[in-house]
Parts: sequence; structure tokens; C-alpha cells
Amino acid sequence: MGDTNIVGGIVKILETPEHKTFSANISVTKFRVQFPQFRNTSVVHLTFWGNLARYVADFYKINDYILIEGYISLRTKRISSKVISKSKKIEITVFKVYPLLLS
Repeated sequence: MGDTNIVGGIVKILETPEHKTFSANISVTKFRVQFPQFRNTSVVHLTFWGNLARYVADFYKINDYILIEGYISLRTKRISSKVISKSKKIEITVFKVYPLLLS
């Protein structure tokens, strides 16, 4: 049986949201954020799908604070299709987002 880990929190957007649309009108938006209540080095990758991906790409930018809810996962880092041993990144697939402080 698999574990499902749901996380929520306030995050600061660190980079411009990168929006892509695939062949069947499937949208995905990805960018990096940080949790302001932790060390400055706690960077997390967010992924948004569908209509939420389009919404986030249109309305949010660098230095905005948002409240997110999503599923957390640990991914292996890849650089040019090579797996870096023992190197992981935290990724949150977001299913709800709320504006908190927009710049």
C-alpha cells in the first residue's frame, strides 16, 4: 500500500513560472519556490497541471507569496539524462493555490 503525503504552506516564488502545453491540450507549469519560515536554502519545485497551470502562469510572478496545498514527493535529480547518485529534489504537485502577498 502506498503512502500519500499532503502538504500545505506559504511559499515565495523564486523564478518565472515555466508554462508548457502538450499535444492533447494538457498544460503544465513548473517553478522553484522557498518556504520563508525555514532556512533560505530550502528550495522546492512546484508542478501545476491543467487549468490551474494556465492560471498560475498568467497571474503569478517572482517574489509573490502564495498559499499552496499539494502532494509531496522526492525525485532523483537528472542532468542531461544522467542520474546523479544520492541527489534528490523535493517536488510538490499542487492542487490548490491561493494568493497571499502579490508584488
